[in-house]
Amino acid sequence: MFAVAVTEQQKLELVQVPKPTPGPYQALVKTEAACLCNMTDRKLIEGQFPGVEQYPLLLGHETVGIVEAVGAQVRSFKVGDRVVGGLLLSPTDPAYGSGWGGFCEYTLAGDHPAMVADGRATAEQGWFEVYEIMRVVPPHISVEDAVLLCTWREVYGAFGDFHLKAGDDILIYGGGPVGLSFVKFARLLGLNEIYLVDRWAHKRERALSMGATAAFAPDDPALEHLRRAKRGALDGVIDAVGKEEIINNALPLVKLGGSICVYGVIDTPTIRLDKSRAPYNFNLFVHQWPTRRREHDAQEPLVAWIEAGKLSYREFVAAEYPIAQIAEAYEAAQRTRAIKTLLRY
Repeated sequence: MFAVAVTEQQKLELVQVPKPTPGPYQALVKTEAACLCNMTDRKLIEGQFPGVEQYPLLLGHETVGIVEAVGAQVRSFKVGDRVVGGLLLSPTDPAYGSGWGGFCEYTLAGDHPAMVADGRATAEQGWFEVYEIMRVVPPHISVEDAVLLCTWREVYGAFGDFHLKAGDDILIYGGGPVGLSFVKFARLLGLNEIYLVDRWAHKRERALSMGATAAFAPDDPALEHLRRAKRGALDGVIDAVGKEEIINNALPLVKLGGSICVYGVIDTPTIRLDKSRAPYNFNLFVHQWPTRRREHDAQEPLVAWIEAGKLSYREFVAAEYPIAQIAEAYEAAQRTRAIKTLLRY
């Protein structure tokens, strides 16, 4: 089968690798579509993802596909189901490491509920924690919305980790897919004032269309006016970029007991906080890895929004490419700062 590999840093290629064989608790999934992750995939391609050192590696983790076969102990999946989140975590070819391997022509989905029920949900029994979010998508949900669930479930789950709630006032740094998802969900969840900061005009415009109260460029004088007006008044500031500078700039903005919420992997080993700029009491939440139970549980409310016409991939997908043009898709995404790039199989 074909697979997308990072053959060396900054180089993407389609390669041939053995088709996986599902184990007793796994389903074989033929990939229909995938999305580039502007954060994780980029850091893997650039060789900057902490703890990942083996190249070449098989790329991708935002995928959706159709089940073609199931192992003998599988109860959660059946042939013909559309499943979100299939991966190739243990490539058969030892020449390749796994950068989650979701961009392969075929992936594997693990049956988490069955493994838990049978007492097999341990690493020694072949269980991975990511199995918990490999789930069937209702058949009436489009393939495009289904693959966006990979991003949407993570962000929705982070609202719980960050303890954000209706009526809160927040500021979001970063208008990529994650930052815009925070804007969209914050409005749907009933948060009050929602501000966004991003350097790109098209992302600021997208944020406004999704319900942001206002959106600013980093050098906009109006942003400095907002900082003065909201000093010590915000319930939360979300750093969807992962920068020490953003964290420290956010400290004076949050109220007593307010929260600095960092989303995504921080690629520096240390963070230095200038607590003299902060209120006496504040929270620092660092969300570098999804809380799988929250991510799992996010699917139902997100599907309800899709069904009600309140949430659509059309607000996020800015470009589409066939998977054979993965290198061109990645280069264009970096050049144009696309929101979300869809890959069709």
